[in-house]
Amino acid sequence: MYDQAKLSELIRFARVEAGSTVIDVYPGDGDWTRLFSDVVGPKGRVFSFVPTEIADLKPDQVGRMRTLAKEPGRENVEAVSADLVAMPEATQPADVLWLHLFYHDLHTALVQKKGATAAHFNRAVYGRLKPGGSYVIVDHAAAAGAGAGDAQSLHRIDPASVREEVEAAGLVLESESSMLANKDDPHLIKVFDPSIKGETDRFAYRFVKP
Repeated sequence: MYDQAKLSELIRFARVEAGSTVIDVYPGDGDWTRLFSDVVGPKGRVFSFVPTEIADLKPDQVGRMRTLAKEPGRENVEAVSADLVAMPEATQPADVLWLHLFYHDLHTALVQKKGATAAHFNRAVYGRLKPGGSYVIVDHAAAAGAGAGDAQSLHRIDPASVREEVEAAGLVLESESSMLANKDDPHLIKVFDPSIKGETDRFAYRFVKP
């Protein structure tokens, strides 16, 4: 996770507010789900969405999110799991859909094993967002011009490629942030390499549904 200043800035960037409905896609350890739960408050809702394509990456990930939802004060959290393209049926219309360090995985064999593609998922996002809702993507940057070619090997993606794909689904880029940029990242090594782990050059985009 990030320091408190960056966490606060990312939440503002995502436009998560009291009363918002948020879908946290691939929640991992649930850190973002907890943060969003605190921000949206009792009148808001957070769907901690575990795609079935990756549910087996960590032991009983769905069960852990259900346990999180039972923590005191987490009545606004619901743990759900479904195929990526079935996300609209498993959730409710959202003000914010949050994708943290996961978009590149839409271009990997693991995620595509059930037939889902980035284009399929982006259309699902468009259908699930309320008009004016935000689709927020934070990910590891690949070298300019790399497209999605490094998604499988380096777990990176070219920001320009992400923008092109998401806009093709009808969403509009409203804002981008360089708060997580790192000009010293060579972009040519895997994000888990000890020399760059936790310090990768990252981009943040906020798209909106017109």
